[in-house]
Amino acid sequence: MHQSVPSRKTVLLQSLGSRRTAFAALIAANIMLAFGSWFVRLADTGPVASAFWRIALATPILLAAAMAGGWRPARIGTRLWFLFALAGICFAADLGSWHVGILKTTLANATLFGNSATLFFPIYGFLAARALPTRMQGIALALAAIGAALLMGRSYQLDPKNLTGDLLCLFAGLLYTFYFIFMLRVRERMEALPALGLATGASILPLLLFAILLGERIWPHDWAPLIALALVSQVVGQGLLIYALGKLSPLVVGIALLVQPVVAATVGWMVYDERLGLPDLIGAVLVAVALVLVRDKPAPLAPTGAEAR
Repeated sequence: MHQSVPSRKTVLLQSLGSRRTAFAALIAANIMLAFGSWFVRLADTGPVASAFWRIALATPILLAAAMAGGWRPARIGTRLWFLFALAGICFAADLGSWHVGILKTTLANATLFGNSATLFFPIYGFLAARALPTRMQGIALALAAIGAALLMGRSYQLDPKNLTGDLLCLFAGLLYTFYFIFMLRVRERMEALPALGLATGASILPLLLFAILLGERIWPHDWAPLIALALVSQVVGQGLLIYALGKLSPLVVGIALLVQPVVAATVGWMVYDERLGLPDLIGAVLVAVALVLVRDKPAPLAPTGAEAR
């Protein structure tokens, strides 16, 4: 019996639909992740301890969801385990540095430097592809940079007392980039849920040891901020982000991180009555335009067997 071969148009439409879904997931992920710094401030544990609980509470949920979908750990090779270990260590160090930095600098500074992967991850993408940005990509990066400056310029404070926190958040952004790189390699071989579940689990012990060494209070009185941090930031936010990471370019993922300052500014306005000015609104529009300009399009495909005939 002759099996029909999908047409080139059908394959292109399927690819476009998949990328649109991934792009929507990426935007939703950054909206969820933007609430993380607020939950950290609400937690009554130490900053690294809150990162530990974010991971410890989320890991069983992620692994249970992965196994419910049919995944089994027996299918993992040694190389993949090594990548998970590296990703877990980088993510633990990223969260630990960022959570400490949040309490040692302004919220605006922490958001700005903590999302420095906006610059670092696209650079990695261009180096890996051995290609320079196209004119459109260059324009998008410039718009994103101007938008970020406008979003943070009004509230950013260059103050020596914030230097330690600024450096910790900048270091966290660099570690976040390495986490993305390792998880990008993992996503080439594994679906999003098991990949995130194992990388998350690999972060538990480093974060717990770090919190103990710092002498932080680990056991909370109020579990609500930590549960929200685990569910909103890790399960939903990171889950959608890792799903999109396997389907979109580093440039798109990097620029989309600037959605977080937009949402953080909105939260500040709604919760803390931090008024939004015209620069904030213009910055948000520029970030949105940059995202529209770099949305991935399906790569040209070779003709199928049927079309070649």
